Amino acid sequence: MSTTTSTTLRTIDPSVRQVPSFGGFNRTMLGIELKRVLRNRRTVIFTLIFPAGLFFAFGGTKGWDDSVGYGNVAAYIMVSMALYGAALTAASAGAMVAIERALGWSRQLRLTPLRPIAYILTKAIVALVMGALAVTVVNAAGLFQGKAEMPVGRWVACAALCVVCTLVFAALGVFVGYLVPGENAMQVLGPGLALMSFLGNVFIPIEDHSSLIWHIAQWTPMFGVAEIARSPLTGELPWYAVVNAVGWLTIFVLGAAWRMSKDTARV
Repeated sequence: MSTTTSTTLRTIDPSVRQVPSFGGFNRTMLGIELKRVLRNRRTVIFTLIFPAGLFFAFGGTKGWDDSVGYGNVAAYIMVSMALYGAALTAASAGAMVAIERALGWSRQLRLTPLRPIAYILTKAIVALVMGALAVTVVNAAGLFQGKAEMPVGRWVACAALCVVCTLVFAALGVFVGYLVPGENAMQVLGPGLALMSFLGNVFIPIEDHSSLIWHIAQWTPMFGVAEIARSPLTGELPWYAVVNAVGWLTIFVLGAAWRMSKDTARV
């Protein structure tokens, strides 16, 4: 009696990439990215000190006790500064891809099955964590100063929305990081975000809704996220603000994915 064993060998075409699950996104890569950013002392100091410094820079302003929605002007400014600080921090974290391009790391990633969207998602989560640290510090500064007033639930909701909204600027940072050389990324993002904040109803509230500047503000990337982040405080959330935020997020994500897929050269 003989037994015949048949073995089926699967041949793998070396020319065909084996794409891993979720496009290559995994917790190991995410953990490495987080550790790398948090070990950068300048990044951590910038994240912890700069946003709080922005809030205290506006301290002592007359009219901080005036009522705004469910709180006061101090709370309004605190949320605005938390959003700006988180946006700048998240954008700078996302823009680190510019340095990676300069070092040739992005070319190495092009040799792996890692999908552009998975890479951008990893960068976005890292930027989200850094943005959350900035929001926490500014809110702690608001508690320490003692002038900001609004219900606890709305306070927490504003902070959470600030963190979520930083995704827009994390994607912007990655997009800019793939557009310009490493040494120029923050030179573009820093002044650019400041200008967006002035035009986007963040630094200086635009009270005249019939003015030209108001109509310009509605098209800027800062406008929608600012309205969303402050909506628990003001009690108002225009539909066009949500469309603005979602639209810019889509543009930046698609732009970043497109640039990564085209990026093969060392800068």
